[in-house]
Amino acid sequence: MNVFISSDIEGTCGVAAWSETEPGKTGGDYEYFRAQMSREVAAACRGALAAGAGRVLVKDAHDSARNLDPAALPEEVQINRGWSGDVYSMMSGIQRGDWDAAAFTGYHAAAGCDGNPLSHTMNLRVDRIEINGVRASEFTINAYMAGYHRVPVCFVSGDAALCDTARRMIPDIATVPVNKGDGNSATSLHPALAVRRIEETLREQLESGAYRRCIVPMPPKFEIMIRYKEHRDAYRNSFYPGVEQTDEKTLRFSCVDYYDAMCLFQFVL
Repeated sequence: MNVFISSDIEGTCGVAAWSETEPGKTGGDYEYFRAQMSREVAAACRGALAAGAGRVLVKDAHDSARNLDPAALPEEVQINRGWSGDVYSMMSGIQRGDWDAAAFTGYHAAAGCDGNPLSHTMNLRVDRIEINGVRASEFTINAYMAGYHRVPVCFVSGDAALCDTARRMIPDIATVPVNKGDGNSATSLHPALAVRRIEETLREQLESGAYRRCIVPMPPKFEIMIRYKEHRDAYRNSFYPGVEQTDEKTLRFSCVDYYDAMCLFQFVL
């Protein structure tokens, strides 16, 4: 069994402010939350290894993609740091290798959602993204990337709103909600409990074989809507081939092959 893990930070246990997710911010606690992010990823890795995984690859998928402490991970694990520039972005590596399952840690609610004080999708310029009329999070975008390669997405940890969204998309996915957003605040589990639940839940999901049922539902067509906060972003990105600008801030794009959607996201988000 080979397991691919994509890790973000805004859905890490306890995170409630941007200054906690970026190094060098005045008044921030980035180093603490970087360590907690690493602990949660290490827990997922231990769960996968205990379930019999022969290979585990972690994609550091936040900001600089150089957040995780590699020494905090089990020795058997490989980690990809930095951005290659390919269209897979937060899922870079899923296109190389024979993966049996994918898992996400530290994920967060979509732009425009009230489930996390840091809700966003890819960047802060985006007001809302929809795929086939459904609001899309980074989880949505990245789960489809796994589905494009027929890799089941079997686990996610993050805020409760994101976990609810993930279950609506993939009913058999295992989730560990570590935070619950309320306005500009977050109520969280104890960080040690979050770590323990992540390890135990992913291990059980893999050992039971339930991960095989976590097939990503790939629709026959992708109708994509991107609404920006500023009209100038919509104007600039409207020149991407195949894009239609429908109002001052909104773009639409349609495709059958999800790879075309991945290329769109690479250049307009």
